[in-house]
Amino acid sequence: MMEIIVCNKSMDRIFNMESKDPKIVAAVSHWSYRFVSNGIHLSDFNDVANSVSVWDDWCPAWEEKGRMHAELAEKSISSDFLLSAGAHYNTAAVCCHFGKFLFVHDEEVMKKTHKLAVEYHRKSLKLQNPMAERVTIDWDGLEMIGNLRKPSNILNPPIVIMVMGLDSAKEEMETNERVFLDRGMATLSFDGPGQGESEYTSIICPEYEKPVTAVIDFIEKRDDLDSSRIGVWGVSLGGYYAPRAAAFDDRIKACISLTGPFNWNNIFDLIPELTKDAFMKRSNTKNEKEAREFASRMDLSNCASNIKCPLYIVGGGLDRVVPPDESKLLAEAAKGEVTYNMIEDATHVANNRIYKYRTQTADWMSAKLK
Repeated sequence: MMEIIVCNKSMDRIFNMESKDPKIVAAVSHWSYRFVSNGIHLSDFNDVANSVSVWDDWCPAWEEKGRMHAELAEKSISSDFLLSAGAHYNTAAVCCHFGKFLFVHDEEVMKKTHKLAVEYHRKSLKLQNPMAERVTIDWDGLEMIGNLRKPSNILNPPIVIMVMGLDSAKEEMETNERVFLDRGMATLSFDGPGQGESEYTSIICPEYEKPVTAVIDFIEKRDDLDSSRIGVWGVSLGGYYAPRAAAFDDRIKACISLTGPFNWNNIFDLIPELTKDAFMKRSNTKNEKEAREFASRMDLSNCASNIKCPLYIVGGGLDRVVPPDESKLLAEAAKGEVTYNMIEDATHVANNRIYKYRTQTADWMSAKLK
């Protein structure tokens, strides 16, 4: 019996940005590399970028892509191809995440797509290797949800706490977690205040050492993790949160900061409109004056000198979200051992040059936690 599989043929097209909503243009120009480096297929990105013309259509278009990948997952399950199903569900989750990640003007639509992202990701982590344990960590009355993944056949591994940014969430982390898991380290990606599953019930927290301290307290209560070997990793705004946590909690033995701001006020006027909208929404500020006052709390200048653990900093010379001078300020202010990887041809989070930092930071963290 012959099985015939029919695939729709579509050529990757050159983006035509004429007559498109400026927010679509901004999303394509700022985040295309991030989407692809974190699990979106280039053809899917091209499809959405070319098919939507107004921002209101962005989130529904990505939800549709997510549903398509979820259908592939379900077909794989029916054939008992569980690893493939896990990969398809992960892609579905990332599609839905990138639909909702900056879609703050329509919370009803954003929540609907976000719910699917969480659902698909939970399904993926039950099928992939290693699987994840969904954990709940209490901080100041907020239940922070995280995914704890442990490398196979390693007792009491060291652990890397994965700190999200302004618009990232744990559902985006598979490709970032993988390099640590492959090197024998556990990962705990969690949605802190104002992030991911917590963003509807709390606002972002400039004093991010407080939720990270709660995460470390949680780790110390586990008998399957080595709480004497804890690292912290932060991406974008998480690249501010992570070194801030390291400045206040000496239980952190190594810290990675990926193109984070040193002082949010330094860059407030430079950030893209979509990012500014998300910042105001997730800080619950009503206007730019309130947002600036809130941003003034996000400053490492008074605490970076307290960072004593080894620190790995990545900067992007072409970064249009967080200018490269911000990472340089952190490198100069920290008093401990600093590895400063300024990638001159890199954009924000160096997502266009992941081969110049992703495995290198994982190797560095592995060495420091040993």
